[in-house]
Amino acid sequence: MESPGPRTLKEAGLLSLKGLCMGTADIIPGVSGGTMALITGIYQQLLKAIKSADTKMAAMLLKFDIKGALAALHVRFLMALFLGIGVAIFSLARLVNYLLHAHPVYIWSLFFGLIAASVLVVSRYVSRWSAPTGISFCAGGLLAWLIVNTVPVSTPETAGFIFFSGLVAICAMILPGLSGAFIRLILGKYEFITGTLKNPFVPENMFIIIVFCAGCAAGLLSFSRLLNYLIQKYHDLSLAFLTGLMAGSMVKIWPWKEAIATKVIRGKVHVLSERNILPGSIDTEFYSALLLAGLG
Repeated sequence: MESPGPRTLKEAGLLSLKGLCMGTADIIPGVSGGTMALITGIYQQLLKAIKSADTKMAAMLLKFDIKGALAALHVRFLMALFLGIGVAIFSLARLVNYLLHAHPVYIWSLFFGLIAASVLVVSRYVSRWSAPTGISFCAGGLLAWLIVNTVPVSTPETAGFIFFSGLVAICAMILPGLSGAFIRLILGKYEFITGTLKNPFVPENMFIIIVFCAGCAAGLLSFSRLLNYLIQKYHDLSLAFLTGLMAGSMVKIWPWKEAIATKVIRGKVHVLSERNILPGSIDTEFYSALLLAGLG
């Protein structure tokens, strides 16, 4: 059995480029890597690749059939994709964070245009729009709107809730329109989890990281199967819902904002609540923002 994935260096490079887009999106607060996967046409393939980590693959590992296990895992696809994601996270994180702080209107305008166009493009994958698909679209939009307008709360630091936080955050990361980092803020675990990464080899921190990663793994393996099933069984309803998620998340990506509540986390100011406002004036910044939105 041969592992599905890129067969040539050109295909691998293109897949890594799509991974680069996903990784860049994951750096942007409020933007989901799942959105980029959907835009670039690899969303369903990604779900299938994650789904390939099943009991059959585990049985091959127990029999020391490494070659068969790697083939079953869609390893070529995942390696090429995660190479791009890793490059984006480690090479572009500082640049993107700088641009978000130095030129927020320009960056948000670029992504606003990108997501707006993506909503139109992805909506065309719905073969027939009807009352049920319209309701599904509205439900997705409402869910995204409610989540991005939720103010982060204080939550317990028990192992069970840490596991739950990892499970929910990773599910959000593979859902278009929802940011995993933002979900961790809502669950009150952004500062807590990132704090443990500063000293990961301290026994207490190592335990927290393992529990959180276990929650991520459980969420990824189970939720990817659910999403894959829904898309296969209810294609139009599922894509309409995902399109609604992206449309609803555009509230978070509106370029002109005003902070209402902030919190200092590890020396950096994080916005807990904000509201969208109209541009202060029609000037060079406004026209540049329109240009970048159009480019997006």
